Amino acid sequence: MRFVLEVDMGDTAFDGKAVGELGRILRYWGGNLHHYELKPGDGSVVYDSDYHEVGRWSIAEAGDS
Repeated sequence: MRFVLEVDMGDTAFDGKAVGELGRILRYWGGNLHHYELKPGDGSVVYDSDYHEVGRWSIAEAGDS
């Protein structure tokens, strides 16, 4: 299986705050994963600190993109 995280930082990389914003996203979703079985097909939308949709994470079969 593969864990896939895709985040669109926009043209300005979160207005120059990419390190802090990506760190927050990783901490939040890292702590939230226990709510999922982590089987292929699981996933969720990812939001930034202003609650704008910026990407998603998913569990895929090995070899799937």
